[in-house]
Amino acid sequence: MFESAEIGHKIDKAVYKVEEPKLREALLDAQYELKQHPDFAVIILINGVDGAGKGETVNLLNEWMDPRLIVTHAFATPSTEEQEKPPMWRYWQALAPKGKIGILFGSWYTEPIVQRVMGDMKQSKLTQSIDDIVHFEKMLAREGVLLLKFWFHLSKEKQQKRLTQLEKDPNTQWRVTPQDWANFEKYDKFIKVSEQVLRETSTADAPWIVVEGEDAHYRSLTVGKILLEEIRRRLTHHQEEALVNEAAPLQVPIDNLQLLNTLDLDQEYSKKDYKEELEKLQGRLNLLSRHPKFK
Repeated sequence: MFESAEIGHKIDKAVYKVEEPKLREALLDAQYELKQHPDFAVIILINGVDGAGKGETVNLLNEWMDPRLIVTHAFATPSTEEQEKPPMWRYWQALAPKGKIGILFGSWYTEPIVQRVMGDMKQSKLTQSIDDIVHFEKMLAREGVLLLKFWFHLSKEKQQKRLTQLEKDPNTQWRVTPQDWANFEKYDKFIKVSEQVLRETSTADAPWIVVEGEDAHYRSLTVGKILLEEIRRRLTHHQEEALVNEAAPLQVPIDNLQLLNTLDLDQEYSKKDYKEELEKLQGRLNLLSRHPKFK
């Protein structure tokens, strides 16, 4: 199932520079149209192998679009309260409302796959979990949710190369944990279980989209274009209702001088300094969020 995501998909840097701004503008337009006609919610699932660009994609979507209209959640081990609830309870609480986009980093797929790989779940229980997932996603579809399921893939060799590169760089070594390497040791079993789960949960209502994660340009444009295409397709199937504007009209100054015109926009920050500072701050924030006192 993952063979098509191991053939070396790549987008040239020059092509990416041309395509990216047009895609970002189109995504923003679609996002605001969805806000104006909030007939459905968009839920994006981000799953896949470690090092395949899952976190980078979550950050990129929030950067490309208006984050005020995006609800992002990352899921780790269930808390004590969550363990006392039905398995789907914590995901249900995180669903985005109509008119917004929800990004779930990790989802209702993570726990069944991981538990089966680690030997903590029998095959019969995995089969039951798959049935529950299919039922849950059908329910979401009947509610009108646009569900997009992305699986980011790397071959075993490329995953090892990626984790090694991240670990060697002082600015990115925080991204690689001992658990990542422990998962790598079980790569073959992880892929076998994942193939079964994806095959049995890829339905007409919620098909899986497998993305090769090695090349960032290919990965980014693929996800962005699919998201844009699906939102546009869904919007065309909903009747547009007339919007009633109950807000007081804005008074335009007679001299056309606006507050934004008075702001100093000449301040600069080099791209190199920005990237270095961003990587450091992301590392500090990530480590702090893992601290026991954070809970």
